[in-house]
Amino acid sequence: MEYKPLPVGVDNFEKLITRGYYLVDKTLFIRELLDKKADVNLFTRPRRFGKTLNMSMLQYFFEDARDRNGNKTDNSCLFGGLAIMEAGEKYLEHMGKYPVINLSLKSGKQPDFDMAYASLKDEIQQEFYRHAYILERDALPGGFKEKYALIMEGKAERIEYAKSLQFLSQCLEMYFGKKTIILVDEYDVPVENAFVRGFYGELIDFIRSLFESALKTNSSLEFAVITGCLRISKESIFTGMNNLKIISILNEQYGEYFGFTEAEVQKICCDYGLPQKYGTFREWYNGYVFGSANVYNPWSVIQLMDDLASNPDCFPSSYWANTSSNSIVRKLIDMADEDTRNEIELLIEGHTLIKSVHEDITYDEVYETMDNLWNFMFFTGYFRKVRDWMDENENHFVELTIPNKEVKYIFRTKILSWFQKKVKEKDRTRLMQAVTDGDAAAMEEEITEMLLETISFNDAYESFYHGFLAGILAGMKGYIVKSNREGGHGRSDLFIYPVTRRKAAFVLEFKIAKGIRELEDRASEAVQQIKDREYIRELNDMGYETVHKYGIAFCGKDCHVVYEE
Repeated sequence: MEYKPLPVGVDNFEKLITRGYYLVDKTLFIRELLDKKADVNLFTRPRRFGKTLNMSMLQYFFEDARDRNGNKTDNSCLFGGLAIMEAGEKYLEHMGKYPVINLSLKSGKQPDFDMAYASLKDEIQQEFYRHAYILERDALPGGFKEKYALIMEGKAERIEYAKSLQFLSQCLEMYFGKKTIILVDEYDVPVENAFVRGFYGELIDFIRSLFESALKTNSSLEFAVITGCLRISKESIFTGMNNLKIISILNEQYGEYFGFTEAEVQKICCDYGLPQKYGTFREWYNGYVFGSANVYNPWSVIQLMDDLASNPDCFPSSYWANTSSNSIVRKLIDMADEDTRNEIELLIEGHTLIKSVHEDITYDEVYETMDNLWNFMFFTGYFRKVRDWMDENENHFVELTIPNKEVKYIFRTKILSWFQKKVKEKDRTRLMQAVTDGDAAAMEEEITEMLLETISFNDAYESFYHGFLAGILAGMKGYIVKSNREGGHGRSDLFIYPVTRRKAAFVLEFKIAKGIRELEDRASEAVQQIKDREYIRELNDMGYETVHKYGIAFCGKDCHVVYEE
């Protein structure tokens, strides 16, 4: 049986329909927008949860689309057989009836303000070019035509670009005799980038002017939809916008329209002849709660099903890991104190945390407190809401947990590696000297201090400690550190041997203790195992006559080192 191609990375609604990709029908999102009648809607959802595709769908549904000559283009065929076509005439009467401005800011990741402004300016110019047909009739007064042409050609002053969306909507209203729908996708991408790069203030000033003129004081506006990852404080961008309706992941409305529902994922599995794989999807990509709706990560669901279509035995992966914004999460590692590291460990082990919720934060406030960083991670998709409530003082709290195996994988690999990279940036001279001197006490002290700077997790301790020690010992001047773990039975955990064979080499064996009282015995057992299994013979065969032995036992973040010449 031949299956429809899966829309991996396809976020244009027209392309998805006309090229025959598999579609999860979210068109009733249109009905809810029309029913709610909010003036300006801001939807905040994690990256890769279908925001751009939904915005494209809105454009193709509502827009009175024209070609370059101003001839009308009928897009109603794109919606044939979809749920919105059965919703009733009061919704269909809005199809193809409005001028639409669709501005995407998702590519706003430039290194300085001049380049960021140039990128925003180019996006605006492209939207003016898209509607250039309005210059061919006498719908616009002469002064409007001249100003339009200057903006479109990139020759206008900065103030004109700061007010360009309002101006374009006025021009479109003159041409069509209808107010304009404005769509702005991923509005906070350039804002976050500007903060990380150090030109936040300049960028905020420009975007505030762009939004205020278009969304607050614009008589040509029918309604607007904005999407982003994080709700940025009204005082930062949306100053005084009383017409703004914010729909975050805590809001009960629109919960099922971003991400896939359980029924939708089950249908995908059945449609591709793999109903038995549903449990894998549930374990790896389920667990997000938007309002009261339980949803799956759509990006990862599509990616895995695409891989399964080629190889039904392939393993799931953390497809989302490299697509979400990591810069501020990296700051969590830099700022993490002992309490924070313990909290991360608890989350990895399946426990929950209770944190206060602050939705009205600005990017320049994210680093001010650990609570703000936890909030950022919650709203960007790293945690699932178990429950939320208000206390007697109207403080909002949320109980958080890691949603699924995919995000746990991110914690256990990426976040762990960032912690370990931070540890490796410390001065390890004393540790390395202790190894070559046979100073077990100093070695124990240094390893313990470094363990306190990272995170660990109970169900992967052996591999964790092995990777941790191999990492921090790597780079010993004049020595090669070789991990033997992949060799299996008959080889020690680590070899450390000098480039010159005149110096001593070292064998390290690790053990896990169930309690502090077992540490010394387990470390001694490790040394005995080195002797019993003759691990030093391999180094002898390589030409090293002197080989010293280390047995190291771990329990949590405590260790004990036994050295034997």
